[in-house]
Amino acid sequence: MNGIVFLVLLSFFSCEKKQDNDGKVEIAGKIENAREGAVILSQFTDSRPKVLDTLELDNKGNFRYEVAVDTPTFYELNFYGEKLIRLALFKEDVKLSYDFANPESLVIDGSKDSQEMLKIEKLMDDYQTKVNALNEAYYKAMSENDTETIKQIQTDAMALESNQASEVKNVINSMGDSFASLAAVGLLNPKNEFQFMDSLIAKLDEKYPETKSIIQLKQQLDEMRALSMGQVAPEIELPNPEGETVRLSDLRGKYVMIDFWAAWCKPCREENPNVVNLYNEYKDKGFEVFGVSLDRTKEDWVDAIEEDGLAWTQVSDLKYFNSIAAEIYQIDAIPATYLIDPDGKIIGKDLRGPSLRAKLEEIFD
Repeated sequence: MNGIVFLVLLSFFSCEKKQDNDGKVEIAGKIENAREGAVILSQFTDSRPKVLDTLELDNKGNFRYEVAVDTPTFYELNFYGEKLIRLALFKEDVKLSYDFANPESLVIDGSKDSQEMLKIEKLMDDYQTKVNALNEAYYKAMSENDTETIKQIQTDAMALESNQASEVKNVINSMGDSFASLAAVGLLNPKNEFQFMDSLIAKLDEKYPETKSIIQLKQQLDEMRALSMGQVAPEIELPNPEGETVRLSDLRGKYVMIDFWAAWCKPCREENPNVVNLYNEYKDKGFEVFGVSLDRTKEDWVDAIEEDGLAWTQVSDLKYFNSIAAEIYQIDAIPATYLIDPDGKIIGKDLRGPSLRAKLEEIFD
């Protein structure tokens, strides 16, 4: 693991099909202890904000603005560059209140979809607080060269990411069929949460047919379908270091971890000792590793195999990320792994370190 991965992506979408409504939505509110400066209203289209207008507050902090909304659409109110309020609007007017003297004072009434957005905001705020704490501890441990603490922080970060996915799904489930759930989709890893996302998008497609953002997501999921959990892993047929063609299917009947790595990849090399230990522990119980190198030269590849003591099957076409296997498995970063069962079906992705050990213990112990 190379540092702590920040997960701060929040995707916004707009749609295209017109619905049966008057096409007007009112945004109203009251701001206490308002600052000096501009209140900017923006609309999100294809995840990019488009400034619509500057709102005026009266001498009591009240404002009122009407927008044309004929499709489910995400908006953002930027108060003086200090406070962002995101709204999901469709058919229902919305009213909000906020006191700059109290960061916890935001209240949204009216638009049920906008109220659901508050759940996402709280989820992200809580998660970012935890990430910040981990990063602070990580950089402190790095400065002190405290390798044991670094390993523990990396383990904690992986657990945090896993827990975050569960919390995001719980929040989405609590939203029912609200289109606000689209704003939370970008918080999930589609590799690991394919079935959940596939079911969610199918449900939203029924309520909001011919919606541009949903159509785009459906297309992306269709491209990933062949690599989803429960699918038979695509065949890999490449030469080993001796030049002999080896097939992934040759290992059918065993649990196999497809390990995309390279000699030049530091996180891969740092993970190799863990894989060696687990391979030695479970190989006699039916565990195998199928290494796919994204190296450019045979010399680098073979030297790394010897230096790291990798005793399992290794293949490569020495084409870096242009490898046919990398293309088939949609690999854009390494290390990357797929775990398949004796029938060749995918049962795990991106397992390494403690998560790999936990999965193997679940299978074999």
